Amino acid sequence: MNDGIFRHQFLLAMPGGAGGNFTQSLSFIAEHNADGAMGLVINKPGDLTVSDMLSQMNINADIGHDRPVFWGGPVQPERGFVLHRDEGDWESTLHVDPGLAITTSRDVLEAIGNGCGPKDYLITLGYAGWADGQLEDEMRANSWLSTPADAQIIFATPIAERWSAAARLLGVQPHQLSAHAGHS
Repeated sequence: MNDGIFRHQFLLAMPGGAGGNFTQSLSFIAEHNADGAMGLVINKPGDLTVSDMLSQMNINADIGHDRPVFWGGPVQPERGFVLHRDEGDWESTLHVDPGLAITTSRDVLEAIGNGCGPKDYLITLGYAGWADGQLEDEMRANSWLSTPADAQIIFATPIAERWSAAARLLGVQPHQLSAHAGHS
């Protein structure tokens, strides 16, 4: 039985490991339990902006700066997820320790649109999901590295630098990572 060891961790896609849309992706793992794992890719911006998305949802948007909406993963790509500091009282929120939350209800989007939402947030469409044992198998296959998550990387690090910043949390420079793994 898994004990949630990857909860509140970053997963860094290893060179030569996770491929396709996950190539050089950085995922924030929000949940990891006996049913599997759920995370959001936080460094793959899509073509849609937050103001475009709010407009399509008929939500008035008066935001001073626009942000991209991210590709959060291949599962339920039509569904939005707001990763934010754990502040506010929203209808449908998963509280993730320490101090982060994921909200899926419209009220947080309306608050963002009118400037009353969380200051630090990232919106994704879709999420990354793993069945029970799948993430552990992928870790053994050297598809991912994990490190404790850092909100500074999520909310303040430029998008193009997030994967490298997370690698440095492990004490390695990104160019030191290899596509080949040794097992004894």
